[in-house]
Amino acid sequence: MADISSDSSTAEDLSIQEDAAQVTSVSQLSDVRPTDWAFQALQSLVERYGCIAGYPDGTFRGNRAMTRYEFAAGLNACLDQITKQISGSTGNLVSREDLASLQRLQEEFAAELATLRGRVDALEARTSELEANQFSTTTKLNAFAWFNLTGAFAGERVRVEATNAKAAPLDRVAGRDPVTNRPIVQKVDDDPEITFSQLVWLTLTTSFTGKDQLITQLAVGNGNSPANQYTSPGLFNTFGTPFLDQTAGVNPNEVILRELSYRFPVSNSLQVVIGPRINFYRYFDNNNFNFFVDGASSFNSNNSPLLSATRRGAGALVLWDISRRLKLRLGYLGESTEFLPTSVFNSASNPSQGLFGGTNTSTAELTFSPSDRANLRFLYSRSNIQQIGGLIGSPNGKPINGLADDGFGGRLGNATANTFSFNFDWSVSRRFGLFGRYGYAETNIFPKTNRPDGKIETQSYQLGFALPDFLKKGAQFTLSFLVPFDITGGRRFLVSGGGNGGKQYEIEATYYLPLTDHISIVPAFYAIGNPNNFDNNPTIFVGNLRTQFSF
Repeated sequence: MADISSDSSTAEDLSIQEDAAQVTSVSQLSDVRPTDWAFQALQSLVERYGCIAGYPDGTFRGNRAMTRYEFAAGLNACLDQITKQISGSTGNLVSREDLASLQRLQEEFAAELATLRGRVDALEARTSELEANQFSTTTKLNAFAWFNLTGAFAGERVRVEATNAKAAPLDRVAGRDPVTNRPIVQKVDDDPEITFSQLVWLTLTTSFTGKDQLITQLAVGNGNSPANQYTSPGLFNTFGTPFLDQTAGVNPNEVILRELSYRFPVSNSLQVVIGPRINFYRYFDNNNFNFFVDGASSFNSNNSPLLSATRRGAGALVLWDISRRLKLRLGYLGESTEFLPTSVFNSASNPSQGLFGGTNTSTAELTFSPSDRANLRFLYSRSNIQQIGGLIGSPNGKPINGLADDGFGGRLGNATANTFSFNFDWSVSRRFGLFGRYGYAETNIFPKTNRPDGKIETQSYQLGFALPDFLKKGAQFTLSFLVPFDITGGRRFLVSGGGNGGKQYEIEATYYLPLTDHISIVPAFYAIGNPNNFDNNPTIFVGNLRTQFSF
């Protein structure tokens, strides 16, 4: 009784993790036996008044301590049942002694009963308001809106492998010198101006059974990061580009369908995802400290620069949670990317190429979590890559960052690639974490000329640390060093992206600072050494200030 009568409880103590279920016979309670001292009392309450509830697993848990509010909830149920019996002319079932006892309890717990009824009334009013104004009974809307203020400078002219360096980055063309056969190199004249851009994602998550998810994501943006002014062909939106400083579709300010997929369970541990536009990165190559919302913030940091030829694709995935510590992800995606023109790309929906004939990837990833604070991810991806204009490379040719020909300016056929990737995150303590990646890839190229077949071998790696709750609860500071595209073999096939043999590296610092539950600011700073893989290029510096709204 000391536990029941404690005055230290609050109304919040009424929360119980498991919903109780009404029973009609004491025999339904598996942990109540006839030899228990309270068996007769429970039997009487169940059979006479029907105001005892058990847990969903069929237990009563009679030895569990309870709060005054929980006792008041049970008392309130008994009062309701007795009121119904009296009003139904069955009052002879209620003894005078029981009524007297209930009256004393009602007086003792008057405050708790009033609080309970007030809470129920408030919940009913709130429920009615939500039902009247709800967006949908099956669909939930989540959204992000980002404002990006971005600047970049180098101080000196930057070398790019292009025949027309003065053209806009997406219009630059790679070519070889007819005498030396080396890629043509020019310099970008001026530093870009500071830009102010926007990006919005609207995500509709629909559930028809409570266990499935139909994901529909719309996006619109107009970002073109200033760092793109320094890129060789095929390197647009790679180094020094904040991930959220982008144009969502082919053209600025056009609303596009970024994602459309349906996820449903086959069993408790097995789920399937199908759809005409599945987001590869929603399911593969994740990392707790590289998430673009509050972690490392550039294109090269968010995911491995060697993945994937199908950022978004049509196909199917299998998600198998083998155990609490082990998860397996399998998938096949045909390329269907929202920011590439359908007339040239999006092979999965093109009848001449289709789901299996154009660019596609088959991916397997195994995640092992040795503890709740550490994750190890092992990924393999097999890609079939469609040639575009006789060249292999970005934007749909990863793992190549840049462009490849037959080594002499000749055309290539479709290519194949194998990518192996490993990444980890480790929360060493509550306020310190480590993360990193390593990737290796080989791209097999097949000239349409009389040149022999070839192979381009590349690697990428990253190592960084994170400081959760840095200076403020919920904030996070991340710092990382990465080499996005190190060519270890077959450089001669690259007409863009190979540079003079240098090794591009990037140092990135990002600080996520939440101002409210829905508004954050995120300053970020990047330093790019040996850009475009030229060791005689100046260092490029990029600054980005992002304001982030979520609702």
